[in-house]
Amino acid sequence: MGGKFAGAVQPSSGLKRAAAGAALLLWFSSTAKADLEQGKRLYKENCAPCHGESGKGDGAGARSLPVRPADHTNGAAMNGRNDGFLRDVIAKGGGAMGLSSFMPAWQGLFKDNEILDLVSYIRSLAAPNSGSADKR
Repeated sequence: MGGKFAGAVQPSSGLKRAAAGAALLLWFSSTAKADLEQGKRLYKENCAPCHGESGKGDGAGARSLPVRPADHTNGAAMNGRNDGFLRDVIAKGGGAMGLSSFMPAWQGLFKDNEILDLVSYIRSLAAPNSGSADKR
C-alpha cells in the first residue's frame, strides 16, 4: 500500500455506494423525460383514438364501443393500480386482466420498453398523480 497516495483518506464503501446511487439517480432522471416523450408519442398515435387526446376516455372511437375506455386522468382510479397491472393491461389486453375485452393486447406490436414508456405517460395524466408503489 505504498505510493504517493498511501496517506490519503480513502472513501468508505458507504460513501462509494451513495455516490453510485446518486449517479444512477441522475442518469435515470435524465432519461425519464425522453421516455415520457416517447410514451406521449405512442399514446397520441395508438391510444388517443379511444382514450382521447387528454386521456379522459372520450376519443372518437369510444363512441362506437359498448364500454367507455378508461379515464386515465382519474387519479383516484389510476393511482389504485400499480405499474405492473397497467403494463399487463397494455401488453395482454383488458380481457386478460378482468377489464373490457375491447381493450386490445399490444404485446408484439410494442417493445417492452415502449410499454413502460406508455405506463409512465399514462401515470403523468392522472390528477392527482401519486405515481405507483410498484415500479416493476
